[in-house]
Amino acid sequence: MNTQQSDQENLSAEQLRTTDNAVKVKLPYFDYLLASLKSGDELVEKSFGRHVHWGYWEQPRLAELTTADFEQATENLSRQVCLAGNIHDGLKVLDVGCGFGGTIAHINENYSGMELSGLNLDDRQLLRAREAVRPLSDNRIEFLQGNACALPFADQSFDVVLAVECIFHFPDRRQFFNEAYRVLKPGGYLVLSDFVPNTVLLPFTKINLPEPFSIGFYGKCNVQYSAKHYRDLAKQTQFSVQTERDITINTLPTYVYLRRLGRKQKVTSKTAVLETSTIELLSRLRLLGYYVYGFQK
Repeated sequence: MNTQQSDQENLSAEQLRTTDNAVKVKLPYFDYLLASLKSGDELVEKSFGRHVHWGYWEQPRLAELTTADFEQATENLSRQVCLAGNIHDGLKVLDVGCGFGGTIAHINENYSGMELSGLNLDDRQLLRAREAVRPLSDNRIEFLQGNACALPFADQSFDVVLAVECIFHFPDRRQFFNEAYRVLKPGGYLVLSDFVPNTVLLPFTKINLPEPFSIGFYGKCNVQYSAKHYRDLAKQTQFSVQTERDITINTLPTYVYLRRLGRKQKVTSKTAVLETSTIELLSRLRLLGYYVYGFQK
């Protein structure tokens, strides 16, 4: 997993808003998923056609690792995110980096009277989300193209802002936190899930690789934020930390499932195999954690 940051890091929020349409999204794993989905690949459809994130098992040793089991595990992760955000009926929720709309779909199916907005830079993902997710139970849903660090919304627009397994792609975490704080109502929640290095691994995450090695199968990823960095960032941006959960052990069956899926799909990308195996090894050695955070304004 690469750790370089985007050249956009020093741009202002206003500059980012005006350059969104010119941004070229470089996420090879989404290229693979979109191509597979277009070809009608049923296994990819069931595994990642809705959620594009890791699974959560309450009892990981009992994971069945069938396709249905993994589908449920991805739903379980969305539920953990909703719990951290104190989500309930009648809220306005923004899902930043919404992917194919899976988290929006989960909320849509489990809560009522919601105003749900999904935001993403990649129009291809938004197209699928718009086709797949239809409002239920008096909910309202919209999917918009936009930048996480320059949110195209008015101040105090939302009760909850989500960023599920995507913040490592954002050009500047602090700018995103500032933007989330701006669009949240007083008392609102910012909730995210992220891969968090421990102090031993942290120095190695700061190694910058030259092009083209800076963009791997999962794109350009910044995993330089430790738990302490997140606590400090919360304080600097006036958030209070309400939830800090290390759920690494609950996500580990994901890697076994991905290996099996790769064999069935005959994935030949050495980069995909190497990066996923590296993340798994670091996670099993407890050098890299998977955390759910809830911050309150």
